[in-house]
Amino acid sequence: GEPGPGQLRLRHTVIGFNFLDALVRLGKYPVLPELPAVPGAEAVGIVEAVGEGVTGFEVGQRVGYASGFAGAYAEARLIDAGVVVAIPDAISDEDAAAALLKGMTAEYLVNRCYMVGAGEYALVHAAAGGVGLYLCQWLKHRGVTVIGTTTSEDKKELILANGAAYALNSRTENITEIAREVSGGGVHVVLFGKGDFFLR
Repeated sequence: GEPGPGQLRLRHTVIGFNFLDALVRLGKYPVLPELPAVPGAEAVGIVEAVGEGVTGFEVGQRVGYASGFAGAYAEARLIDAGVVVAIPDAISDEDAAAALLKGMTAEYLVNRCYMVGAGEYALVHAAAGGVGLYLCQWLKHRGVTVIGTTTSEDKKELILANGAAYALNSRTENITEIAREVSGGGVHVVLFGKGDFFLR
């Protein structure tokens, strides 16, 4: 259809798939409206049409979104222009579609949940996952000492290579004891960007 006021019509080029999508398919996140419905919350595409009152977007422009509402698993869709961002030329469609939701999650954790600052300590659980790797890099950039956890010895090097000062195996090491020792009494914040943690 044609976009209404404030909307864009997008032709998707790449659709993101996240752990959240797996949880929706398992029925653990009831985010879909009544079936039949189109799932998917993250995609990149080309603007095909611009609705009345929309500024800052034009036909042919590359854009992306990671929204709280479904509809990405489609060739094309209508979407509110307010949830869409322009994709810079230097970023591929694939990279953008894989990064938006994870990047937004990391952003709110480090900027809105607790503003972690230089000289502080952060314990990042699931540090080898998509959100965890963003958190490790972002926090190191801010001057935060990052203690990252994983459930695999193999992933420790990945965590360290992405900004963590310490990498711990939560299956074999006492995280609480080590974190207290490393931080001199306790970390300033514990971050866990793995969505199903809150569902158990």
